[in-house]
Amino acid sequence: QVQLVESGGGLVQAGGSLTLSCAAPSLSVSAFSLYDVAWYRRAPGNARELVTSLSRDGLLRYGDSLRGRFSPSRNDLGKIHSLHMKSLKPEDTAVYYCNLRTSTGADEYWGQGTQVTVSS
Repeated sequence: QVQLVESGGGLVQAGGSLTLSCAAPSLSVSAFSLYDVAWYRRAPGNARELVTSLSRDGLLRYGDSLRGRFSPSRNDLGKIHSLHMKSLKPEDTAVYYCNLRTSTGADEYWGQGTQVTVSS
């Protein structure tokens, strides 16, 4: 079982920035590089939604209306991927989950979730 370790959540004021990170210490560098990485979030009362994803080949996808404020990055040698968030709004308050998934979907792993709270 692959463990993903999230960090970087917390409380931030509206308009502020925050970076979340997701490490996969149990994976080898070569294995990590085979995965697509993604971030999802779930706000209270809402379904989980895609924030952004970054494939092993560099293909980027964004959730609705999030392009421009959220950007992913990955460091395959460090076996870590990150979510850079700026111009945060109170409606961005949610639990954020990192995700690793092979392109076929045969293997998929989730982080434990980290709370992001944006105050107005």
